[in-house]
Amino acid sequence: MKNRLLSCLAFVSSCSLGLAAASLKTLEEFQKAAQPFRSEIRVPTFPTSPALIEADKTAAMATGNGALDAIARQDPARLTFESTFGALDNLSYEAGLAAGRIEFVQQSSTSREARDAAENAMKELQQWFVGTQYRDDVYTALKAFAAKWKPPLPGEDARLLSEIMRDYRRAGMDLPVAERKVIEELRKQLTTLETDFSTNIVKTKHPMVFSKAELAGVPESFLSSPGIKTGDDAYTILVNVTGQRQMVQSNCSVEDTRRRITAAEYALAKDINIPLLNKIVALRGEIARKLGYASWDDYKIEVKMAKNGATARAFLEDLVKGIQPKFDAEVKELQALKVAETKNPQAKIELWDWRYFQSRFLKEKYTIDTEALRVYFPYDRVLQGMFTLYQSIFGLKFEEIAAPYKWVDDVALWAVSDARTGEPMGLFYLDMFPREGKYNHFAHFGIQQGKRLANGNYLRPTVALLCNFPPPANGAPSLLNHREVETLFHEFGHCMHSLLTRANRAQFSGTSVPGDFVEAPSQMLENWTNDKGVLDTFAADYRDPSKKIPAEILGKMKEAEIAGIGVFYRRQLAFGLLDLALHGPHQAGQPMDSLTVSNKILSDVFFPVPEGTAFAAFFGHLMGYDGGYYGYAWADAIAADMATVFEKSKGGYFDKDVGARLRDEVYAPGNSRDVTESIEKFLGRKQSNAPFLKKLGVN
Repeated sequence: MKNRLLSCLAFVSSCSLGLAAASLKTLEEFQKAAQPFRSEIRVPTFPTSPALIEADKTAAMATGNGALDAIARQDPARLTFESTFGALDNLSYEAGLAAGRIEFVQQSSTSREARDAAENAMKELQQWFVGTQYRDDVYTALKAFAAKWKPPLPGEDARLLSEIMRDYRRAGMDLPVAERKVIEELRKQLTTLETDFSTNIVKTKHPMVFSKAELAGVPESFLSSPGIKTGDDAYTILVNVTGQRQMVQSNCSVEDTRRRITAAEYALAKDINIPLLNKIVALRGEIARKLGYASWDDYKIEVKMAKNGATARAFLEDLVKGIQPKFDAEVKELQALKVAETKNPQAKIELWDWRYFQSRFLKEKYTIDTEALRVYFPYDRVLQGMFTLYQSIFGLKFEEIAAPYKWVDDVALWAVSDARTGEPMGLFYLDMFPREGKYNHFAHFGIQQGKRLANGNYLRPTVALLCNFPPPANGAPSLLNHREVETLFHEFGHCMHSLLTRANRAQFSGTSVPGDFVEAPSQMLENWTNDKGVLDTFAADYRDPSKKIPAEILGKMKEAEIAGIGVFYRRQLAFGLLDLALHGPHQAGQPMDSLTVSNKILSDVFFPVPEGTAFAAFFGHLMGYDGGYYGYAWADAIAADMATVFEKSKGGYFDKDVGARLRDEVYAPGNSRDVTESIEKFLGRKQSNAPFLKKLGVN
């Protein structure tokens, strides 16, 4: 009964892709094209005011309660699968649609009043979702059907019955009434605290003003961009905005500036979120123990590929040990650069140094200037090139259509169809540039999942990408760095996973897969951005499109990625171990000190954190990816293995046969079958970690 939403955002205007507004197809045309395929295309109607948000929330809960009542009051002798488990999947889906619309408004609306109203509505909806799992009368009806049904259930139905009964057990419904009442109340408290923690991150702002001398080395193009130059010799950096912060950390030659901005980053939301995090972690541990689990990570990971916290922890710890020699060697090289620059033989690499000296390292050893490479990646061309590639390998057609509703002018709505049959597959919105109050990272939102309807038609998905790529400035187009190109390919991969689903039940549709697998298909697609043949299809100097990225530079980029992967991965592993440390076994009744625990892990595994800071306070993945951040590395191991299928194929990264297999064996089934089966059907063999370990330089 969960509202399954992932994050990832994107935007593009019709003019930017050379499409005249008059040429846009209409939604009605696309909907008509779906009819012969017994498909339905719907565009969600977003509640745009506090009153509409309140009405949407109230109606969703009332409809859901009515559906629960209908399940409960049935004659036990007349129970059917569709009147019990099917009905529960339907009502969960309908309520999830409302929650998806409201959450999207919370993250994208230009109205502060609407965002605040959506935040409050989401708190109520989340508590309501928790409460739906504690309806004795509904659970009694489900158990009655499960007990009497003898023949095998068709298709996904047996899996749906099994997972719903599992989720009721995990909610504590087999415990005595008094005990589960306590658990229900604790879970409701937890949802409110989690929403507050995430909202505090979005609302936290930390502008820092520097002189030009204090920002020596930072590109002039950035310093002169809108909102940065705020005085004659005053430049305002928003520490809470990732792109601005990292621009300074990667390029500024003034160590004190890097130190100050990094200390500010690691203190964002500290005062308000650390007390909240202590309560959240303690509540999670208490809930897990009451449900019979040793820890919250065991509870959360039970339904994932790793199955328990010990397996996830061992996976990360083995990687930490395996990558230690490479990490040490990389830090030694960075330290040599700092010694040379500072003329101090005792100089050490600190947390605020690694991005800057890695950038220096790339320039000096590999003659790669990551900022200079932006000219090859104008946003419009990258997007158009990615579209062309994905359409080709997955056998699709993308068409921009006139959006019935836009929350900002430069949002675009795109329709996806099967290129061979013309079957409509769904819709995606793109909202790509930053603005006040908007979700401040990169995410894919599954606003409307695919699902087989009661009338036999298939409701196709509608999704959105919310991103924060650098906007056009000073007469130049939006220019991406290579990492941002990877991010675009990654996030749009989530769109493909959602839109190409064939799962009949909402619980299994699209990206509703185990959390330690969901990133793998998208992480695999990042490899496309390192291939010369792929890049030559779209990467070109925007001032002279005949100029492509030279092969020698791309070769050096690949070498440089391997050369810096030890530092990159040690940071990722530190985050994963931090998460597991917070959510591992803790003694009941003991106060939680999330600040000390998290800072120690970061300092031991990566670099010592600045005194008095609290990275965990701004670590948004602790809500939603709690007990699951290890999944990025876990999924990366799967992704590296999956990428070899393309790499060894005749067509390489352009291979349409392999693309069709990925579409059919991974994207289409979603979670309607065990994902291990989907992975191995795509691979044509058992899984292997060897490609991942090779990538990391680990024997």
